[in-house]
Amino acid sequence: MAPKAVLAILAWFVLVSVMTASSPETQRTTPPAQKSIPAKTMPQDSIGPVSHIRPTPENYRFLNGQTLHYTAEWRLWTAGVASLRMEANGSEQHVSGTADATGVVALLYKVADRFDAYFDRKSYCSTHIVKHTEEGRHLRDTNIRFDYARKKAVLDERNLKTSEAKHTEQDIPGCVTDVLSAIYYVGTLPLEPGTTHTFPLNDGGQTVEVKAHVEAREEIKTDAGTFRTIRVQPESDTGVLKSRGKVWVWYTDDASHIPVQMRARLFWGTLTFRLTRIERQP
Repeated sequence: MAPKAVLAILAWFVLVSVMTASSPETQRTTPPAQKSIPAKTMPQDSIGPVSHIRPTPENYRFLNGQTLHYTAEWRLWTAGVASLRMEANGSEQHVSGTADATGVVALLYKVADRFDAYFDRKSYCSTHIVKHTEEGRHLRDTNIRFDYARKKAVLDERNLKTSEAKHTEQDIPGCVTDVLSAIYYVGTLPLEPGTTHTFPLNDGGQTVEVKAHVEAREEIKTDAGTFRTIRVQPESDTGVLKSRGKVWVWYTDDASHIPVQMRARLFWGTLTFRLTRIERQP
């Protein structure tokens, strides 16, 4: 297993390409055994007949001031650490994320990524996302702006080693989420086992339709504690993991829907992000 493949996952895109994971043509499989809590079986449903972003529910409380810290485990290794944080920013919400390789993996392939995403507090439409990525010999700054007046995702990227610049524009619908905000967006949905929620996601290229399948209730134990959770499997018919793996996210089974565990099962093995602690600040 090439370390570069491991870190391609760790480098956040596959943590949040959680949202663009795999082809619906492949049969969904059951993740590694967990202690399950029986749930009422319900017919599969969706938010609506057409993929769309659901506005933020009335009286919804964002997880402002909370930093979620994770470790990434592959086999017996701790491959890296990651974090997610949300805070208010005027009429928007600001989500920041980090991902860093550690230990032996860091010696083989360096990863030090920083992400900042912004979305409208009421509509949940993403407005822009900024990325600083250091992955092996690659060093880039990327800015993606969502121009809803023109229905375009505008990407500007600079290679910090060669100074090469890239500019592209892609069509988008009237509202999309991004790869970072999408983790929190799913947490605003009514997560009831047996339902499916479909929404558009854009990362500067073509917009993908994500289907978040709410599978079951489970009890999950991490360094941060033991949680009653709801397991969600996002998938899409396009994306970097198409037909090559499965991804799951476990959210707490309460109003907060905190993502406490994320897992990618690929042809070379399984990578798991587990919540280690929650840091609360005003």
